[in-house]
Amino acid sequence: MKLSFMANITIAFYPSQLYLGQIGSKRSIQVSCRSSNKWNVQEDPFKETSHLQTSYYNDGFNSTKFGLLVKDVKYALRTQINSTNNLVLVDALQRMGIEHHFQEEIQSILQKEYEQGACFYKYQNHHDISLCFRLLRQEGYHVSADVFKKFKNNDDGTFGLNLSQDVNGLIGLYEASQLGVEGEHILDEVANFSGDHLNACLANSDSCDEARIIKETLKYPYHKSLASCKAKSFINNFKGINGWGRSTLQELANMDYSITKEMHQQELAQVSRWWKSLGLAEELKLLRDQPLKWYTWPMAVLQDPRMSQQRIELAKCISFVYVIDDIFDVYGTIEDLTLFTQAVNRWELSAMVDLPEYMRSTYKALYNTINSIGYNIYKIYGQNPTQNLRNTWGNLCNAFLKEAKWFASGVVPSTNEYLKNGLVSSGVGTILVHMFYILGLGVNSNIHLEDISSMSSSGAMILRLWDDLGSAKDENQEGKDGSYIECYMKENKDASIELAREHVIKLIEDEWKKLNKEHLHLMSPSSRSFSKASLNSARMVPLMYSYDDKQSLPILQQYIKSMLYGDLSM
Repeated sequence: MKLSFMANITIAFYPSQLYLGQIGSKRSIQVSCRSSNKWNVQEDPFKETSHLQTSYYNDGFNSTKFGLLVKDVKYALRTQINSTNNLVLVDALQRMGIEHHFQEEIQSILQKEYEQGACFYKYQNHHDISLCFRLLRQEGYHVSADVFKKFKNNDDGTFGLNLSQDVNGLIGLYEASQLGVEGEHILDEVANFSGDHLNACLANSDSCDEARIIKETLKYPYHKSLASCKAKSFINNFKGINGWGRSTLQELANMDYSITKEMHQQELAQVSRWWKSLGLAEELKLLRDQPLKWYTWPMAVLQDPRMSQQRIELAKCISFVYVIDDIFDVYGTIEDLTLFTQAVNRWELSAMVDLPEYMRSTYKALYNTINSIGYNIYKIYGQNPTQNLRNTWGNLCNAFLKEAKWFASGVVPSTNEYLKNGLVSSGVGTILVHMFYILGLGVNSNIHLEDISSMSSSGAMILRLWDDLGSAKDENQEGKDGSYIECYMKENKDASIELAREHVIKLIEDEWKKLNKEHLHLMSPSSRSFSKASLNSARMVPLMYSYDDKQSLPILQQYIKSMLYGDLSM
């Protein structure tokens, strides 16, 4: 996982007196982005007490004002007669990132829509049909894409021109098309038609607001974007639903944002404190020292505020993917890396004696951390997954070692060889296995570890290919990484770099279709949280690898600032 920040930034936190016992005090966490591109937390004003996080969750979300707002929205969801308004309200709640307060009501509405076959019979407007289709598919309902055939011209099989001037309808069609799976050619046609006409509308638009919405839709379609990344814009521009809901939903969203922001600050502080206690950054100066960046992954992936401890545990796992990647990229010789890989596969503390001195602390920290996570899972859920957890680290090191040997010997593997190994070396599979158990799956449920293999592979492919599209050299390191584009151009000697990049983008689109298919398969009540988190991990990837001309990541920087500092009106 390669990241680069080239700017300096200070994020000031304003924690609640619940934590500090100080009224009116202002404390700050300094987030350093020095020339070495290290993102670390220099000051920790928070107390490490998980019961305080739970208390703040309860005190914040159970406050009288917050409860009244939630009650108003629940009443609207339960009593709204107009089905279209209900769908618009559900969409608004999801886009604002506050749907977790209304899961029962939302599921009731969507289940009713699904049972009635609403997309086929009730709605005639293409925007409403697109919205219904998208909301149902997002929640795992198998609705047929054939519903969009009604928009095609019966004479020539093309989409009618009467749609081309309906911007809202085109946006709805484009958003719905992003949930397609392999073989749904009608949704490919919908995507091409709506995309082409939205670009035409953009070129001729006289409205700044309309142009902004079209640009955001084309560049960041909702299904492939983090809702939390787009929430601020949606909330600030929300006009209400037929005169209802604007002030209620905006106030509710702002309160929810303030509560979750402080929870994220607490969690980041705890992760930073844990990382500092390991002492690895002091011992190995070339390691990335970036707890803020590592925590950003679970902050984006596990968005339910109740998953505080899960985010912290997952951040620890993610940190070791980065750390071991650095060991292989910038520290070890092939001989040393072979010893490290053998030790991880043995998973015995005594294996440390065979390692070079500089590797011992990393190995011990990995061993202790993963065993501790496994034991905590056992205490909570009654199963000990440590064997499966440790196997993923052995597999990861095996893949890293294979890449190191390729590059040390000057070998450029075939594209198939590169991707097969790259799916493992991406680290996605390792993290998703840990997330599987951290979320309590595999215990008294119908989902098993092998059931997530396809979703894991697609997520890993998306990350690997996005990583290889990035042109920035990461973290000022001197190590070398391979690239799918390099392998592809070796096999296709007449291909230009532009053609190779287009090929990679097409592969990413294909993997999203596979991911959508697996999402539909894994959306049972017991596995819904895992499936949604896996989608969020794929949505997070573009933020992590969208470099600008200065080889920095401004979108990611803005996302972190928005989630950890400021307010929704920024």
